[in-house]
Amino acid sequence: MTHVSLVDLIAGARAGLLVSFPTDTVPALAALPEKAGLIFAAKQRSQDKPLILMGASAEDLWPYVQGSENELKIWQDVANRHWPGALTLVLPASQKVPKQMNPTDPSTIGIRVPQSAIAQTILAQTGALATTSANFSGQQPLLKLAEIAEQFPEVLTLEPTQFNGEFSGIGVPSTVSKWTGRNWEILRQGTVKLSF
Repeated sequence: MTHVSLVDLIAGARAGLLVSFPTDTVPALAALPEKAGLIFAAKQRSQDKPLILMGASAEDLWPYVQGSENELKIWQDVANRHWPGALTLVLPASQKVPKQMNPTDPSTIGIRVPQSAIAQTILAQTGALATTSANFSGQQPLLKLAEIAEQFPEVLTLEPTQFNGEFSGIGVPSTVSKWTGRNWEILRQGTVKLSF
């Protein structure tokens, strides 16, 4: 089991290692965007299931998407209402997104800002990270630190003392909403309800 301090987890992520940390929904498995292949391998995840780009703030994420001035305004309005929070927006990807993030359809990227102080602290120092739930593909998200450390012994997980050993997440993955070019399509309903 690889339990590490916050400082070592941040250093590990920046060095290109797989890490896991609490978020406001379910614990994340994360890596640098260009190292996203590590997540697919660890989870035994199908290449057609893209990862989410998580950032400490909306400003960290907008460079990864591209749209018209009007679209950006629509997206930012939704983000301003629901971020930080349990909403992932799937938007047209910019050239900045590594192909490894979404191997079968690199034209889109899911982005999210979590409402979790510990996650924001980490992301503020690593930059945006490729993330997904910590579990083998097709299984329920793992919610306990010990389970994550056991299932993914190669992943750096945060020392329980770094956040009182508690995951404050709600245990439900984020709502995923995709921009179709004209409006929003809900791909996965979580706790956030979008009203258009």
